[in-house]
Amino acid sequence: MATTERNFTTIVWDLFCSLKLTLFLLISLALTSIIGTILPQGALPPEYVAQISPAKLQIYSKLGLFDMYHSWWFITLLYVFSLNLISCSIKRLPHVFKFISEPQFVLGEGQRNSFPLKKEISFSGAVEKANERLTEFLGKEFSSPVITEHNGEFHLFAQKTAWCRLGVYVVHFSILVIFVGAIIGSLAGYKGFVTIVEGSSINSFEGRSGQKIPLGFEVLCEKFSVEFYPTGSPKEFKSILTVTENGKPVPGYSQVKVIVNEPMTYKGITFYQSSYGQANEGGAHFISVTPRGGGIPEKLTVQEGVAVTLKDGTVFKLLEATQEVRQFAPGFSGPAARVEVMRKGAAPQTFIAFKNFPEVNAQRGDALIFGYEGTNAKQYTGLQVAKDPGVWVVWLGCTLMVIGLGIAFFMSHKRIWVVVTKGHARMYGNASKNQAAFQMQFEDISEKFHDIKI
Repeated sequence: MATTERNFTTIVWDLFCSLKLTLFLLISLALTSIIGTILPQGALPPEYVAQISPAKLQIYSKLGLFDMYHSWWFITLLYVFSLNLISCSIKRLPHVFKFISEPQFVLGEGQRNSFPLKKEISFSGAVEKANERLTEFLGKEFSSPVITEHNGEFHLFAQKTAWCRLGVYVVHFSILVIFVGAIIGSLAGYKGFVTIVEGSSINSFEGRSGQKIPLGFEVLCEKFSVEFYPTGSPKEFKSILTVTENGKPVPGYSQVKVIVNEPMTYKGITFYQSSYGQANEGGAHFISVTPRGGGIPEKLTVQEGVAVTLKDGTVFKLLEATQEVRQFAPGFSGPAARVEVMRKGAAPQTFIAFKNFPEVNAQRGDALIFGYEGTNAKQYTGLQVAKDPGVWVVWLGCTLMVIGLGIAFFMSHKRIWVVVTKGHARMYGNASKNQAAFQMQFEDISEKFHDIKI
């Protein structure tokens, strides 16, 4: 039984120390992250729900693909990857640390033959004098050596940046720090969405699961504006926000401009510009009706979708309005409305009434000329709300990762041995990586080594 338990423990330990498991987990995390960028996360847009089949929607929801980074299986992958990194480090770090702290001062005969970088000189002086001269030389050209006597030979050992072998473990540790920051953000943070109508304020927002989360302060939308490209697509939309507490604006957070990629953060809560729209509650639209033969225009105040009967019996209905028509009618700009006009004994007519192009309104040729004069309906801004107390831990992990990668890829452990016997001194060199660069350095040292007078 003891043997079986020991074998099972060994198998599990070897599995978690396996490089194959590391590669499998990295590929799995990469593939799942790709899925997370393709499928929408969080609250699903209505147009996406309308396009996908009910069966797929149910399967994706059960698998947690719409909230993938908080799903149990993705978090499990992160935990297993963390255990894999810890296990690999525990298994290999003691050996590496011993290699650094207890270097090989004596160079064996077999290793001397295997080193491609070597140089030999002869001298006629005493061995003690040679040791003294070579110690001074290595200290000046490379690093101060340690002298060890072994079997009648003197071994001078010098090394540089031995600690760079720990660079990969700095990377391991940085990944764990990033995971810790992500877990802190997941457990203690939150994300949600809120809409604020111009001139109004909110003190809570809707979280991922639909629950109301209090902010502890109020956010007032002073104004919202949007600019468009000539094609009709939004160029920039921005909110002017003011944070208030106890009914008073917070110093430094009055009329803060929030646009895409320029959020506002207060008390660790960040507001990102996300969307916008027109608030329809109580909004009225203004229509001018001018007789073609001349006369005083009639001013109408209407609501979307509500029919109005004019003096001559014509029935007028405003179907929809926009503050920037170019996205529906290329070549035109400004406010406009899509209207429907029904005259007695005639089929309904649907057309666009412009505010900035009265000449286009008059081209219809009907007895009445309709123009759109604007609206008093306010716009709303849509803001993503997020609090992530673990973000600084993640940034710390990213900084450690950059440092670790720099050490691991751009620094190498360089070692030089000089074996001194009576009448001969042989120099050997080795580097843990970037052997070509070290070879140039070694050749430069070798030329000076050859010119030493002993």
